[in-house]
Amino acid sequence: MNRQKFTGSILLLIGAIIWGVAFVAQAKASNIGAFTFNCVRNIIGGVVLLPLVFVLRKKGNDATRPKKCPNIFICGAICGFFLAIASAFQQSAINMGASTGKAGFITACYIIFVPLISTLFGKRVSPLLWIAVALSTAGLYLLCMTESLVLEISDLLLLACAVSFAFQILAIDRFSPYFSGIKLASVQFFACGFFSGIMMLIFEKPSLSAIYSAAVPILYTGVFSSGVAYTLQIVGQKKLNPTVATLIMSLESAIAAISGWLILGQSMRPEEIIGCVIMFAAIVIAQLPTEIFKRK
Repeated sequence: MNRQKFTGSILLLIGAIIWGVAFVAQAKASNIGAFTFNCVRNIIGGVVLLPLVFVLRKKGNDATRPKKCPNIFICGAICGFFLAIASAFQQSAINMGASTGKAGFITACYIIFVPLISTLFGKRVSPLLWIAVALSTAGLYLLCMTESLVLEISDLLLLACAVSFAFQILAIDRFSPYFSGIKLASVQFFACGFFSGIMMLIFEKPSLSAIYSAAVPILYTGVFSSGVAYTLQIVGQKKLNPTVATLIMSLESAIAAISGWLILGQSMRPEEIIGCVIMFAAIVIAQLPTEIFKRK
């Protein structure tokens, strides 16, 4: 592994740790609406990066823009749109009572959806990926199904979150090579805050008192989860293949489960633990090199 790939991997690992702990903060903020929470946290994330954006502008550190998308605001808005959708599904599921461990592991299914969606753009899918999909389905069954064999609405929301995050990851992979990571991240956060704000005004009744009561979780997710971790994602993905990047980022699922156990005292049934192990195996298998299937 060369130095750039090693650096990118470390940045994504730090981001995964921050995201894993953020599930606890999100659970602590379940008293306010999902759109309100995401609107405020992403605006904070964008504001946090503004001083760095100004410094980069003063230094004239701009990258070449892609021919098909010459405007960073358009690119950032696309990334922010998918981030807003994914965040809304995720926070809504947590507000409905999904544990941090379950939320983390089902969200990590984006590592399966990323290569699957890539096939829509002409990329081949290895036999290993189909094995990974089958395993992840079995793992999800054990993780999500209760004794009554009912798939809960929160589980469906988390699956939709995973698909949305897959699109966000692919959008970052498409646009990040052409822009400063900090600038693109800042635009993404403001766009996500804008889209979330629209839905907040339509479906929720935000109040300053409710926002103040969740000030600590909002500040953590706004400054660290959004402002720091998502910026690390953009910078780190520049140096790595998107499927390899998703493998590293998916470690947030294990960190979320550990954080929920240590901080919130949450526990998991034996079958849920087995489901997590199977899903993690699927995550690893999805990233195995396809060359092993090629004849020498």
